[in-house]
Amino acid sequence: MRTPHHIVTHPEIDPYEELTELEKLGVRSFEPDDEDDWAPPNHRRGGRRRRRRGRLAGLPLAAKAVIGLLAVTAFLVLGDRWALLYAEHRAADALKDRMNLNAAPEVEIGGFPFLTQLADERLESVRITVPDVAADRVSLARVSATARDVRLDTDGPTSIRGFTLPAMDGEVVLSFSDLNRELGASQMKFTAQGRDRVLARGTLPIAGHDLRLRAEARIGRDGAGGLSTEIGGIRLDIGELATYRPGTGATQGLHLTRSSAALLTRETRKAKALLSVPSVVRRLGVPESAVREALRSDAELSKLTGTPRFVHQAMGVNLLDLALDHPGVLERLGLDPGLLKALPDLTRPVLAERLSLGFRLPEPPRGGELRLTDVRVEEDGIRVRLAGADLEFP
Repeated sequence: MRTPHHIVTHPEIDPYEELTELEKLGVRSFEPDDEDDWAPPNHRRGGRRRRRRGRLAGLPLAAKAVIGLLAVTAFLVLGDRWALLYAEHRAADALKDRMNLNAAPEVEIGGFPFLTQLADERLESVRITVPDVAADRVSLARVSATARDVRLDTDGPTSIRGFTLPAMDGEVVLSFSDLNRELGASQMKFTAQGRDRVLARGTLPIAGHDLRLRAEARIGRDGAGGLSTEIGGIRLDIGELATYRPGTGATQGLHLTRSSAALLTRETRKAKALLSVPSVVRRLGVPESAVREALRSDAELSKLTGTPRFVHQAMGVNLLDLALDHPGVLERLGLDPGLLKALPDLTRPVLAERLSLGFRLPEPPRGGELRLTDVRVEEDGIRVRLAGADLEFP
């Protein structure tokens, strides 16, 4: 039989002879090594951990040292910060108790690391902020102070008996918003009026009437540890009718305003009531003959009351002098008798006490020094600088 032309036959090849020839040429056989027995892959977590440890084991010794140092440093920093927070908390509680504060102050200890400072019994800096301190009638909006090189009295790192502040500086801030809220029973509003002056405006309820109050407070130091307030320019407006200024001077007392005095020209009944009192006529300095003519003739009355001289003289009459003897006359002018009885009680000291912004710093502990160094009125309130030295807190 003939073999098809597309089929090629070869002599039979021995595979073992072929492997022998390959080894002679330097080609290794693919037989598995007897020392590395095959095993199925391990997919458990333990296997991954062993591989990770194997990778870490391959790191150089220097890299391992750096990693260990970073771990120890992180631990020490966390411990230092925890000790710092604990110390700040304990210090805040101690200050609250020793200074009789309503709430614990904020204490910030500066410098790093804290534990080294504690071991050395010296702190680089300590900042204390008290948001609300009672002082007389005023609650101070904020007291803040910073002390440096604070010396500690300790029985070890966990027991602090006390501390000493060699030097301290800070400030006291009386904000106008707080003053307006606390002294606002009379609906007062305080605003800056120059470097050392505060303008007070508002209303004061007196005998059922809301009188407009205006005054000026001059702010200054009272000795080394006090803030004083000198009240001046106190004025109470009774609508557009009259103005009351406490005191006994010529311009003080109860007086008609310029507009109400000018209205006497057109309000015949009020003008005649005023001119019917001899003591008023004498104070006006009007001739009695002119008064008699004015009381008989409205034209003469208008002529008399319409002069600038009469308006000025009418404004100079202290109406409180007429309140007891001629209450009916003042009623005709539109003044309430109850209000007239209450006004004399509003003396200058009484009104000044209502507007006082003064306070005094507490006595420093153990004979240290605590004093005010500067007082300044700013747009948002009164700012007082303070300084202290050799303050010991047991």
